[in-house]
This record gives sequence, C-alpha cells and structure tokens, in this order.
Amino acid sequence: MASRPLLGILSPLVILLASCGAAPVGDNPTEANTRQRSPFQTTEIARFDEPWAMAFDPGTGVLFVTEKKGRIRFLEPSGKMGFVEGVPRVDYGGQGGLGDFVFAPAEPSPTLDRRTVYLSWVEAGRGDKRGAAVGRAELICNDHSSCTLRNLKVIWRQEPKTTGHGHYSHRIAFSPDGRYLFIASGDRQKQEPAQDLSNNLGTIVRLLPDGMPAPGNPFSRLGGVSRQIWSYGHRNILGLAFDDQDRLWDVEHGPRGGDEFNLVKEGANYGWPVVSNGKHYSGTAIPHHSTRPEFTAPATSWAPVIAPGNMIFYRGDLFPEWKGQALIAALQPGAIVRVAIDGDKAREVARYPMQRSIRALAEHRDGSIWILEDGRNTSSSRLLKLTPRTQPN
Repeated sequence: MASRPLLGILSPLVILLASCGAAPVGDNPTEANTRQRSPFQTTEIARFDEPWAMAFDPGTGVLFVTEKKGRIRFLEPSGKMGFVEGVPRVDYGGQGGLGDFVFAPAEPSPTLDRRTVYLSWVEAGRGDKRGAAVGRAELICNDHSSCTLRNLKVIWRQEPKTTGHGHYSHRIAFSPDGRYLFIASGDRQKQEPAQDLSNNLGTIVRLLPDGMPAPGNPFSRLGGVSRQIWSYGHRNILGLAFDDQDRLWDVEHGPRGGDEFNLVKEGANYGWPVVSNGKHYSGTAIPHHSTRPEFTAPATSWAPVIAPGNMIFYRGDLFPEWKGQALIAALQPGAIVRVAIDGDKAREVARYPMQRSIRALAEHRDGSIWILEDGRNTSSSRLLKLTPRTQPN
C-alpha cells in the first residue's frame, strides 16, 4: 500500500453555472414527458480524476471521493483537499478499479479522528482473472491534515473470480438499523451465473458488519457461498439504497434497453438473463418479464436506457417536493432522474438534463445535492453542488 502526498489548500470554485442543455428525447413516453427545466442552480466545488463514489462523514461534513485508479481524496468544508493513504492496490481497467466508500453507522462525532469505513475495489486473481472485494478499515485523520486507512481487512469477495473487466457492481449499503451490510455483486458479463446459487455473481448479498453471512438468509440451507445471498437474477447493479419505510431498492443496467428499478425482496429472483425488458446488444430478443411471472418484475424500467450511476432517497428540506423520492445519477444521457414510489411500484416523475454524464450523487446534511460527473474521457470531472434556483425579484 503506497502512501501518497497531500494536496495543499484549494479554495472551492464558486462559479454559478447555467443549468445544462437538453439531451435528445427518446421513444419512451415517460422519458419524453418528464423532462423539466431544472429547479436548481449549480456551483462547481472541485474536480476529480475518474471519480466513482462519494460519502459525507456524518459528524463533520468532510467529503470523501473515490477515484477509479486507486485514490481516495477528502474535501473539507473549508475547501482544503488531501489524499487518504493506505488504499489497497486495485485492478484498474474497463469498469474496474476503486469503487464504493461507506461509513459504518452510529459513529457520528464532531471531530474526524477515528471512523470505521467500508470500501470496495477490484482485485486481481490468478492469470487473467479478477473480481470485486469489500474491505473494512479504520479511517484515522489527524486534525484533518492527513487521513490513513489502517487495519484494512477483506471481508467479502466475488466468487469465483473471472475474466473480463465489467459488471462488478460492488455498491455497499447498510440497513437503517445498522445490523446488516448489503453488497451488490454484478454478473461479470457472464449472464448464466446470475441463476446459479452456487456462486455470488448476479446477486445482492446480506452480511453482518464483520462480513459473515447474516443468520436467516433465504438460501442458508444450501451451504457455502449461498449462505450470503439475499436476492439473485441481477445483471449490473449500480445503485443500492433504503427508502423511508426501510425497504431496499436497487437500480441496475439492462442490456440494450431494460434498465431496472427494483424493490429488493428476500429470496426473490429478478430473472436475468432469462427475462429482461431489453434486448441483447446483438438485437436478439429476450423474453419480457410479463411472459414469466415466476420472476420478480421491476417496479419500473427504461428503454432507451438511462445507464444509472448510483441512487439515493432524498430526505432533506431544500427541495420539499423531492422528499422520499429516489434520485438517480444517469450516465446516458447525462441527467438526474427523479422517481416517485407508490407501494411496490415506481414511476419517473422528472428528468433534469445535465451537461455531462453523472456518475454519482449524494445528499449533504444541509439538504443540498452534490453530484460527480463521470470521468472516463476527462481527467477533470466536476463536483457540483445543487441548491434551489434563486427566484428573480
């Protein structure tokens, strides 16, 4: 684990940006009818190199951002930035690299000196194989001038490691009571393993905070890695979040069309690759969810795709109409997609086009929304803060 130098003090940019031009309207009536003039103004805060995830420390408001090449950077409210040392070596390439970053619940403090954190990354295996891993570590920060990961321990791995560089998923979410750790495990572009309970590809797993399978998981009787699995038949999950009723939802990439927004239920099979609301990239048809009722259908889906980056449920007060709704970072076309929940169903209610693809979003404790632009084609992806648009006098 190589240490890295700290950056000096950088002042946040306070450039108010015009709200982004429109993207092409697709064939989906929902997509066409929900495009709206954005109710927010954007302020550029900083820039990053291929960012993937971000998390605010709940006690201090310090922001931590992962970059795919294997760096974690922190941004203080003052604008000071630095690097976190002790980051694990990552297998960078394609969709792989450093992934999610999550604080353990129930540890907020007005000072950032010692925290338990969870992070995900892609690690190399033997030969040309690789897979996602999740680790737990102590985050030690000294007067905010430097931060280090110590006692990092891998607590979960995708099994088996495979060839290829895609569909890792590796999003992390804690249950609201802090008892369970949920991890999204993509199908690694292999498809069939998502229907095979002898591996954990194409699944959402439920663990204890130490990485052990949670007691009472639906497939515990099968033994082995099956003891981890909470749901299966998933493709490539990029968003994982709990709503105000403590229900878990995911948003995942479909193939050619068919991106899904799912209410995640214990033991449910979501059908991939047997069914989908999209097609294979070759154009070959896939049976629609409606033809196979034994599989759990999505609460809503998109064709054309939105290519989700991540998602949150909004709980703040700055945008009161958004409260309790899902906000999805959309990569293609670049947008923020707002989804309302009605029981077990969901519907897109608004879409706000952005200038670039959006990789991730997070809610600040003041209710503002912070977004990260995707950085696959640039070394300076912007971190933007969204606040309500100032009303003209």
